[in-house]
Amino acid sequence: MSLYVDLSALQSVPAANLNRDDLGSPKQVQYGSAPRIRVSSQSWKRVIRQGVERDLGERAARTRLVPVKLRQALMKAGWPEELAAFAGAQVAASAGKKGIGTETAGHTSVLLFLPETAIGELAAVCEEHRGDLETGQSKKKPGQLLPPARIEEILKRRTASISLLGRMLAELPDANVDGAAQVAHAFTTHASEPQRDYFTAVDDWLGEAETGSGHLDTAEFSSGVFYRYATVNVADLVKNLEGDRKAARTVLASFAEHFLMSLPQAKKNSTAPHTLPDLAYLAVREQRPLSLAAAFEAPVTADATGGYARPSRAALAGYAGNINRLTGDRHRPFHGHATIAPDEQMPGLGTAHDSFDALIEAAVEAALPETGEQQ
Repeated sequence: MSLYVDLSALQSVPAANLNRDDLGSPKQVQYGSAPRIRVSSQSWKRVIRQGVERDLGERAARTRLVPVKLRQALMKAGWPEELAAFAGAQVAASAGKKGIGTETAGHTSVLLFLPETAIGELAAVCEEHRGDLETGQSKKKPGQLLPPARIEEILKRRTASISLLGRMLAELPDANVDGAAQVAHAFTTHASEPQRDYFTAVDDWLGEAETGSGHLDTAEFSSGVFYRYATVNVADLVKNLEGDRKAARTVLASFAEHFLMSLPQAKKNSTAPHTLPDLAYLAVREQRPLSLAAAFEAPVTADATGGYARPSRAALAGYAGNINRLTGDRHRPFHGHATIAPDEQMPGLGTAHDSFDALIEAAVEAALPETGEQQ
């Protein structure tokens, strides 16, 4: 039986630029009749992944710098720089049947996603085959001097975050991992557009008679209430973790916590937009996941106080109630919410919980009971 944990959140963010386009403006999307501010899934996934890795104590890196990092590790171990650089290139050349291409700076031609511990393991393989590397260094076409099967095995290693978010590497198809989690682009529940900020920087060492600024420029920022959504395929997560249900519970709980508690770090020093969601809704569903984004296809309008947060919560709760009516509450063994406004009645969002922690614990227990099979 397929089982999914859906996570929805409403989060008010003040003046910020969480995710910029190629011109430095906050990203946008047209939804319904209104322009909205958007934050890409990639931007939010990165900070979620880093939080999960901190929790579990197993770091992974998405990088093209494996040959460079390996060269540095070997030089630290006393290898000559040229031999160390050759070994780094050989790791890429010896990966799989055809190898992975490298560029002039020593970077791989594609991004790799692997545990940070892989650099030490690759260095150990190079130490074992140092003689072969020294012999082949002077050859114009040295071929694959390191055992391809061992190099591929190391590059295929997974961390929990790789099992959660997936990995795609065309050069090593066996290293591909279908991620268990999907993360949607966040967008404002109401019409919103970027605003321009003219700013100056003072030169502290200008003389008293000198006027003007040391620097002036314009930047863009935005604000709004964002609808955020993600879903985790529980069966895929357990499969990617080789059947370890206990590990899957830990990873799922960590993902849910960092989905709610994280914030992209762009321009944080100049905006400090460190808010939290004021409403979180988690549901465990059978058959298929369900986003509630359509609750905001018609943009929310401000209430009498001028705010968007309260009407956004009402719109989400109302839409969820109508979805429940249409589906007859079938194929949903659990749903619940936690909100900053416990006085607001939200029967469409299931059982009310006092805290994010309590909500996450209940959802994880429903999806992956500590004992026995999934409900």
